[in-house]
Amino acid sequence: MEQISEYLAFKLKEARKLQKWSLDRASEETGVSKAMLGQIERGESSPTVATLWKIATGFHTSLSYFLAPTNELYSVDKKSSVSVHKEISNQGITVKTLSPYDHELNFEWFELILSVGFKTMSDPHGKGVVELITVTKGQLEVYIGDEWMTLSQGEALRFAADQYHGYRNTTNEQVIFHNVIFYKD
Repeated sequence: MEQISEYLAFKLKEARKLQKWSLDRASEETGVSKAMLGQIERGESSPTVATLWKIATGFHTSLSYFLAPTNELYSVDKKSSVSVHKEISNQGITVKTLSPYDHELNFEWFELILSVGFKTMSDPHGKGVVELITVTKGQLEVYIGDEWMTLSQGEALRFAADQYHGYRNTTNEQVIFHNVIFYKD
């Protein structure tokens, strides 16, 4: 957990420096309090997945920017160990980076695991962002366009993620799904 906090702290500082933003400006752009951003930068707090999404969206960057270096080769072999900077887990959700943001193709690929009874709602991502999800285990409910729809193992859905959306697990077993996020040029 300490390595995750150190990496997030470094990347948040780097993002602010690249944008030439103060903590106040970063707070305005992300919707995350100045105090929380400061705690993350000092390595005193590890944000929830929802907070990290807000930060990435506010900085107009990918989620994996804050989770995984883009200069590494990645394996999706389940037998290989996932290094600490490729995974974040809290409050009933685990997000594993399967492929960090690809600058040429404008996408990133994650595996998400939702605990029993877990629900997460996401603010709209940037204009033109599209998500493609595929359920690999269990049954997932997806919120899009003011309604919940159910996807079972093996089913996939592509949708515009520049709208309010969410995921929940109302079953008695964990749900695992892949999420490929495509960013508009």
